[in-house]
Amino acid sequence: MSRTVLLLLLLLLLCGPAAGRPPPAATPRLKLAFPELRARHGLRLFALERSCCYEALLLDEERGRLFAGAQNHLLSLALDDISQRDRKIYWPAPVEWREECNWAGKDITAECMNFVKILHPYNRTHLYACGTGAFHPVCAFVEAGQHAEEPIFKLDPRRTEDGKGKSPYDPRHAAASVLVAWAGVPPSALSSMTPAGSTSPSSWPFFGCRRSEDPDDDKIYFFFRETAVERQQGLGKTSFARIGQICRNDVGGQRSLVNKWTTFLKARLVCAVPGPDGADTHFDELRDVFLLQTRDKRNPLVYAVFSTSSSVFQGSGVCVYTMADIRRAFLGPFAHKEGPNYQWVSYQGRVPYPRPGMCPSKTFGTFGSTKDFPDEVIQFARHHPLMYNPVLPHGQRPLFLQARRALHLPRIAVDRVTAADGHYDVLFIGTDVGTVLKVVSVPKESWHRMEPLLLEELQVFQDASPITSLQLSSKRQQLYAGSATALAQLPLHRCGAYGKACAECCLARDPYCAWDGTACTRYVPSTKRRFRRQDVRNGDPNVLCSEDPRRGSVPQKQLYGVEGSTAFLECVPKSLQARVLWTYQRTPDDPQREVPTDERVVRTERGVLLRSVQRADAGLYFCHATEHGFTQPLLRLSLEVIGARQAAGKAPAGDPQLAAGPPGRKVWYRDFLQLVERPPLGAADRGCQRLWSRGRPPPPPRAPAGAPGRGQGAEPRKARRRRTHEGPRAERGPRSASPW
Repeated sequence: MSRTVLLLLLLLLLCGPAAGRPPPAATPRLKLAFPELRARHGLRLFALERSCCYEALLLDEERGRLFAGAQNHLLSLALDDISQRDRKIYWPAPVEWREECNWAGKDITAECMNFVKILHPYNRTHLYACGTGAFHPVCAFVEAGQHAEEPIFKLDPRRTEDGKGKSPYDPRHAAASVLVAWAGVPPSALSSMTPAGSTSPSSWPFFGCRRSEDPDDDKIYFFFRETAVERQQGLGKTSFARIGQICRNDVGGQRSLVNKWTTFLKARLVCAVPGPDGADTHFDELRDVFLLQTRDKRNPLVYAVFSTSSSVFQGSGVCVYTMADIRRAFLGPFAHKEGPNYQWVSYQGRVPYPRPGMCPSKTFGTFGSTKDFPDEVIQFARHHPLMYNPVLPHGQRPLFLQARRALHLPRIAVDRVTAADGHYDVLFIGTDVGTVLKVVSVPKESWHRMEPLLLEELQVFQDASPITSLQLSSKRQQLYAGSATALAQLPLHRCGAYGKACAECCLARDPYCAWDGTACTRYVPSTKRRFRRQDVRNGDPNVLCSEDPRRGSVPQKQLYGVEGSTAFLECVPKSLQARVLWTYQRTPDDPQREVPTDERVVRTERGVLLRSVQRADAGLYFCHATEHGFTQPLLRLSLEVIGARQAAGKAPAGDPQLAAGPPGRKVWYRDFLQLVERPPLGAADRGCQRLWSRGRPPPPPRAPAGAPGRGQGAEPRKARRRRTHEGPRAERGPRSASPW
């Protein structure tokens, strides 16, 4: 087989339907820019001078405060309005640490600072904070008071402790942690233990904790990504998304794995788009994770954001996982390397007792501590940390996809909303261009198959800086976002922005909003009102809006066009997902026909452009919006075409009525056209006019149209030139048949 054939086969594999055709980019229904959010929709901002990097956010509903970590600062802001009643703590790195950092070759103005990376509630009165400390990680306790009315926010710089193993050294590195009572071990030892068999994970974007019925069986679940060789040996090292599990009472081994986790297990998190030929497109770069609490606190839903490291296409996806699927993976077979090529297979040999990954329990077992585990269990855990079965997402595919090459989704927060027809999960996804995507998950055919609806794209930060943190308050209905430059606060809903009609509110399918009979307002489940209309699942205005008194009323607009010039029929629906349809009728009695497009009639995103208006273009135009199977009229536009001579205020001799326009009606456009034909004099022109008036007699007055001019009643030279240029068309008159 020649090299050419081999190259063609390789291109087919790389550019096949599964790898080379990413899903189309999602279009938001409503897109709001920064100025509009700031002026009309309650966007509030907070920023410190000579500071940056608002990454660590801690939302405290009881105190009514938003605690934030930044460069050299700790902040306490009011949840109702982050721009008011702020409290600050200046927490810089010591001078000697900064100088040592600078001697190591770091930038003293950008890197040798104390970037606060971690914030946790420690008890009822104190917080626990950690920062980079100019590449010398440091942690401290912050007194924040117990109640909202207590104006306490202070840190004792003399009572700090080593932050190594808790906060990163480099401010560019991400950090995540969970603060738990670790079997009597102080919090400083939480992150100093490392997993057995791990291949040095590149990042640990999230930690999660689950409590079981047996306190001794409590486990910690954490999410990370790592580079490893798995399954296909010929491809080399590949990035994998992982979920890890350890026991909360793991204190390490007695003789081996000392100060290392002995109960550590990991499984692969799969988030992929199934391909038509069986080849899946994987999103393997884990970015962020959000745990959505349900009624069963032991079984939260796990929402995870991924991106792809593929060189074929770029995109991001959101997958959701259940705790039942996660437990099933960790109770399944272990992965094992076997054969001459060390292929990963399911381990079929004997598994020692207690099963690796089980927690020591004095109540239900014979081992009171991990130090009592047999050496056989410790060695098996060291060499078999990986589970063979991966954790698959709910529905076997991503819940939401965004295939735009220049857009990544680094952060996510989820709110469970009660609507009239059930509970819906609303996703707020932060992007790397300073926007927030608002997505609602609705059942497509059943509650087991969900469909994402991209409701809004909101420009939260004007400078388009990436969103580095998200916090959500369901109680106050507010979203809080952090970036490198500022903190932002935004309401979760903007019901009035969807429109002023029942159909527009219904088509939005926003579980926060409902039609109350007069406007699109916030939906409150406990409120009982006769005219309240909401249907998130179907969003059918034909059923919900039949009693709307304004249904059928269409805004009207009058437009004038000059024959031979251009005219623009503008109509922009509020929904970017709506398809616009234009119809036309010459008289009210004629049937409506769709406006065709050709070289003279051009469709644009904002309307229809008539490049050369004709007399037959006059008539009634209707702009319709079709969305979700529902068509509604948006605008009724009446176009009146003015003849070129009539527009210029001149008419052929013997037709003064055409020149003057309709009786008793002022031709408003005549003055404007005369200005275009003879614009006002500039400064140089006025000077020449003064010189002319001094040295020469004034020019003779211009004869009116139709009056005798110079010579033997000849018409003016300008009018003669115009008639010669126009030719016989000016005498042809308007056409009677429609050009369409």
